[in-house]
Amino acid sequence: MDMKWHDTDPETDQRRFICAERFAGVWKFKSKLQRRGDWTKDLQPTREMWEHVVDCLERRYWRREGVELADIEQVKRILAEVIRKETLRDS
Repeated sequence: MDMKWHDTDPETDQRRFICAERFAGVWKFKSKLQRRGDWTKDLQPTREMWEHVVDCLERRYWRREGVELADIEQVKRILAEVIRKETLRDS
């Protein structure tokens, strides 16, 4: 399963394309700056990226597009861990 969207690169303020893939229960993120360019693998996902993935999964679940509740719960657990680490770091 994969999801693709675009956002703004925080380092260069350029539009970038993001892809989140799940294979064998493991999520990987990659990005590219041009539509037809090569993917840069091993992108470190941010909190906003995980929130976007949760939103996409929930919408796909209700449209019955091959998403199960376990998929959504897995990403919500990952997101909760990311939020917990952010709060510990900021404290």
